[in-house]
Amino acid sequence: MCGIVGFTGRHQAAPILLDGLEKLEYRGYDSAGIAVAQGGAAASGAEGAGAASVRGAQSVSRQTVGAGQPKGVSEGGTEPSIEIVKAKGRLKVLREMTDDGRSVPGTCGIGHTRWATHGEPSVVNSHPHYAKNKRVAVVHNGIIENYQEIRDRLTKEGFSFISATDTETVAHLLDKYYAGNPIEAISRVMFRVRGSYALGILFADRPGEIYAVRKDSPLIVGRSDQGNFIASDVPAILRYTRDVCFIPNLEIVKLTDREIHFYNVDQEEVEETFSQVNWDTEAAEKGGFAHFMLKEIYEQPKAVRDTVSPRISEGHVNLEELGMSQEDLAKVSRIQMVACGSAYHVCMTAKYMVEQTARVPVDVDLASEFRYRNPVMEKDTLVVVVSQSGETADSLAALREAKKLGYRVLGIVNVVGSSIAREADSVFYTWAGPEISVATTKAYSTQLAAVYLLAIGLGRAKGMIDGAAEEEMTAELLRLPEKIERILEEKERIQWFANKFSHSKDIFFIGRGLDYASSLEGSLKLKEISYIHSEAYAAGELKHGTISLIEDGILVVGVATQKSLFEKLISNMVEVKSRGAYVLGVTSYGNYSMEDVANYTIYVPKTMECFAASLTVVPLQLLAYYVALGKGLDVDKPRNLAKSVTVE
Repeated sequence: MCGIVGFTGRHQAAPILLDGLEKLEYRGYDSAGIAVAQGGAAASGAEGAGAASVRGAQSVSRQTVGAGQPKGVSEGGTEPSIEIVKAKGRLKVLREMTDDGRSVPGTCGIGHTRWATHGEPSVVNSHPHYAKNKRVAVVHNGIIENYQEIRDRLTKEGFSFISATDTETVAHLLDKYYAGNPIEAISRVMFRVRGSYALGILFADRPGEIYAVRKDSPLIVGRSDQGNFIASDVPAILRYTRDVCFIPNLEIVKLTDREIHFYNVDQEEVEETFSQVNWDTEAAEKGGFAHFMLKEIYEQPKAVRDTVSPRISEGHVNLEELGMSQEDLAKVSRIQMVACGSAYHVCMTAKYMVEQTARVPVDVDLASEFRYRNPVMEKDTLVVVVSQSGETADSLAALREAKKLGYRVLGIVNVVGSSIAREADSVFYTWAGPEISVATTKAYSTQLAAVYLLAIGLGRAKGMIDGAAEEEMTAELLRLPEKIERILEEKERIQWFANKFSHSKDIFFIGRGLDYASSLEGSLKLKEISYIHSEAYAAGELKHGTISLIEDGILVVGVATQKSLFEKLISNMVEVKSRGAYVLGVTSYGNYSMEDVANYTIYVPKTMECFAASLTVVPLQLLAYYVALGKGLDVDKPRNLAKSVTVE
């Protein structure tokens, strides 16, 4: 959830660290800090060095920590040290304190944006943390599950703790085991801690060197002619390099300004490959839009087109990238879908789509539940794990559980080289490009497109649809981007309506079948960024208790695109309206009887019913966006949320 950036090279590190952390603000954070190595040859040519006074002692902290050992003295006679600067609150506080990084000299450093887990948001609890003799500085993403056990033991050994964090135990452990060999110390720590972690580490007597290691939390390495980087996500370093390596699980990395070396947990050097990130740098910027979320809503037509078009040839779906033959697909007897959040709603849509198109039964589980319920699955079950980042902790754990049980796993992910992509047996990439806003939009739409293609491919392999039906469906898939664009052209009507309800306390969504799955996503979008209590219900369940919540003036959004269920949904809308609800209808053009019931109606272009979710979700995204905007909220940085949930 937190953000990590590190740089060692031939430029001042602090400005680069601050720039990288800014690109990771979307991950959510409550404090920020940097640690820069000073002294030694690597820092001797630092430009823009200068003194800076400590400002606002309640919200910022600045410390210089030394190596504490004669062997660390540099060639110039200056003892190497690590300067740590950290601040509670937004990154701008840290920028102001350090004069945009110019007052912290040095060409090697690490930075961090923290989202509090252990200990309240404060300067003391913010990262980086250092060891008792101040020769090690650490930043950390993840959770050390046995930190209290380690903390108690270290306390008995004379180590003193100043924070409430689990991360400080790692700093002290490193200090305990460090005897001049960083790789050995890190390896010994790996054997002692349980949980998930991505660590960036500085040793004061190793100026110009950054060490990193990961277990279950994402971390990448980037290289360039001007220096080398670590980061928790690609956007942090995209301005400087596209040459990256996704660090394999349980591997240690040593970076200097010119070299990168990888080691396994046994301290043996190993070779790793780098790949090119093809994202346009501008794709990770706002590009003139007020918020990343709005920009990404408008990028959906292109993202869906990029995901669908390469997989359709002459009216047929091509799934060769999965490494599964037609015979392999035909053998699939059941599908188990696993995901979290919005990706879970994609899986709910996939259940309806796959069962209708391929007649293959589909079970859908929240990833956080799947791994603990000891699932019973048939021999030829295909497990499908859906995740935008490919690093979602619960989804990754579910994947590993499925593989341990001997099932084939297909990962549907957006980030090339991510953990799920590497560990799954087959990978289906969604080409959404970088998604920065915490509330997912274009990644959701491309995931829908991916499961449509999977359903059609399965249906053809199973003999449930013929060539003519496949051509009809693929032709309509290719028309979806244009239809999404038509919805976006009507955004003013949605904005006008949203402004009327920006001060609502409760909003409900109802739907049936595929429209229920869309309602789930619409409700989640609204609560994520507007903080309005919102729930989605299968409309048939209203009379089983839920209708007791309806009162005068409450907004109920009814989604109705399925012909066979349209009249039933209309009846449900009549029920809530008769009890005082204000009803918004979302339906396809042609269903004009909706206006006899709804107080306000939003129409989407007609499409095949199985693809309707790709269209109805767009006005629901815009509704959430404009309601939040009307409340004056920061749409891209909703409270208590982070883009990538990399801890349980």
